[in-house]
Amino acid sequence: MSADTLAPPALATRAASLDRLLRPRSVAIVGASEKPGALGNSVLSNLVRNGFSGDIHLINPKRAEIEGRPCLPSVEALPDGVDCAVLAIPRAAVLDTVRALAGRGVGSAIIFSAGFAEGGEGGLAEQRAIGQVSADSGMVIEGPNCLGMTNFIDRVPLTFVETDATPLGARDGIGVVSQSGAMACVLCTTLASRDLGLSFSISTGNEAASGVEDYVEYLLDDSATKVIAMIVEQFRNPQRFMAAARRARALGKTIVLLHPGKSSAARESAATHTGAMAGDYQLMRVKVERAGAIFAETLEELGDIAEIALRCPIIPAAGVAVLGESGAFKALTLDLCEGLGLDLPKIDDDNAPALRAALPPFVGVSNPLDLTAQGLVEPDLYYRTLAALFDDDRFGSVLAGIIQTDPVTMAIKLPPILRAVRELSPAKPVIFAGLDEGAPIGTDYIDQLRALGIPYFPSTERALRALRRLNAFALRDFAIGDVSPLPAPGLPSRNAVVPEYRAKQVLSALGLPFPRGAFCTSSDEAVAAAASIGFPVVIKAQSAELSHKSDAGGVILNLADADAVRAGWDRLHANVAAYDPGMALDGVLVEGMGERGTELIIGARNDPDWGPVILVGFGGVTAEILQDVRLLPPDLTHEAILRELDLLKSAAILRGFRGSPALDVDAVARLVAALGRILLSEPDIAEIDLNPVIIYPCGKGVIALDALMVTAAQHE
Repeated sequence: MSADTLAPPALATRAASLDRLLRPRSVAIVGASEKPGALGNSVLSNLVRNGFSGDIHLINPKRAEIEGRPCLPSVEALPDGVDCAVLAIPRAAVLDTVRALAGRGVGSAIIFSAGFAEGGEGGLAEQRAIGQVSADSGMVIEGPNCLGMTNFIDRVPLTFVETDATPLGARDGIGVVSQSGAMACVLCTTLASRDLGLSFSISTGNEAASGVEDYVEYLLDDSATKVIAMIVEQFRNPQRFMAAARRARALGKTIVLLHPGKSSAARESAATHTGAMAGDYQLMRVKVERAGAIFAETLEELGDIAEIALRCPIIPAAGVAVLGESGAFKALTLDLCEGLGLDLPKIDDDNAPALRAALPPFVGVSNPLDLTAQGLVEPDLYYRTLAALFDDDRFGSVLAGIIQTDPVTMAIKLPPILRAVRELSPAKPVIFAGLDEGAPIGTDYIDQLRALGIPYFPSTERALRALRRLNAFALRDFAIGDVSPLPAPGLPSRNAVVPEYRAKQVLSALGLPFPRGAFCTSSDEAVAAAASIGFPVVIKAQSAELSHKSDAGGVILNLADADAVRAGWDRLHANVAAYDPGMALDGVLVEGMGERGTELIIGARNDPDWGPVILVGFGGVTAEILQDVRLLPPDLTHEAILRELDLLKSAAILRGFRGSPALDVDAVARLVAALGRILLSEPDIAEIDLNPVIIYPCGKGVIALDALMVTAAQHE
């Protein structure tokens, strides 16, 4: 891990230490001010307005008192054992103040000041020093460059943003953990506006001494927190976060993550914003989804997914039933759900008799369902229809896409919908989504919907997108495949590119399929090997310094007899000498020419932060243009690997396209699984590339024509 990622020191008694930050009984404000709008004044105002009952110590050497409260001249004047100090002071004074706080036994500190790791080498050095103070003293430090935190359970807002911490009470809550303080504030405002309970909001900033992983672990142990909504630009301790995500899944808690940084511009912004160096987004996403988090694509979607996860009794796994009132809406929904990949189980008069009986004869049974305007004439139609949908096990959730229009219309439609949920108590989530955003539905009806656990959305598109994310999570296969050890005997030393012949020796011993071949150091050896293998053959230059042999003319194909092998030997050496006169070859690999087939790329990477991941996709001359590949976790079952292969853009080729035979995807899945086991067993292997891999018709297997291996130190 790069030093610039600033992995926070481990906290020996993390939960108890975090209690002093997140549930403080005494607070010191360093840089307290009587000036309205000043950071120190805003923190004091927040505490007073929200009824903080603990001790508040103000520190300002230039004031004897502020707002009738006495001021202390310095940190050294604090009593022993204050739980939390909020630093509302310039950056230049922060490091010395942190040291003084540690000396007074203060349990935790929040640093608002910016200009540390994101501000250059000087700020980076100070940030590291802050982290060292935390490690030496055990003091929890939030920030720097953060907006602080709010504990909604106990109404403790340690932030300079004006906050009315609505108490959570007996409700389940959403915990917000964000590296961006501004986005944490925006998200909390959005969630609170929907009358969603919040437990904590924590802005981690630059994470000098505590990171998102610490706070997620804490919230998993908090009984009031059911959902954790996160905005993270970089995980500084990926293994800890993945362990936390797996634990959340076991506890029945939901982690929803928004991760900026897919684009190169976003990654550069992250480096300047929080001092983070964003990593490979796709690799991170594969690993984090495998652990158990749900990804949101936008800030709006983050709030939408969190709302459904909090309000609804279960995360829907089966398909969605859509109750609508318009044929055009039905068509639009079908288009949207096909693009999203959201399952809308098909129903008709024959397979949905209960629904058929509930509907007027002129309303067809379908999904989405078009009730037309008949509900205005016959309001009980909504009740009967919902009752039938609630009892249909093909549907894991029901979305009511209702035209709202005006208060009179809603007074007709909403009561039977509310009565159906109230009286029938469906075990599946029910979502209400209006088609006409801005219609005067009235807060009373929205409040009644929410009181019954029904999320209200002003847009059906938003509701369906959020349902798709939750549905995909509920259907995700978390089963573990064969991860029994598959160690590589004779693995070459670390910090090396392993030449093809040596990589094939190691990997073929583990069962990976390669052409029959021999490593030769003279043309006579090559001729003898070719005769034994059988003509025609291919010869390939072998050197750790020559990863791309074709670029140097180091591959000679279709050598049909002994004379051709000798001539090819001379030509190959001449080509390599012209390409790089100083390059000395280890020798030449002689292999039989394989049958033509469909080309794949299969590779494996042991990322130093995230661990092993497998890449599989279509190869050939268009591989770099089309990028038709999938990244896979290393521990998938055989069936899960097959499903992933079926998600490739060109998967139709594997199934047999336009009369061509279906290809041996089972052999591909076995090869992928073997690579996963190898990397899980051998952390010293940084990379294995098999390119191309030729796949043949069903039952004929696969064969890897080339192999490259890199040992771990090469990537550290």
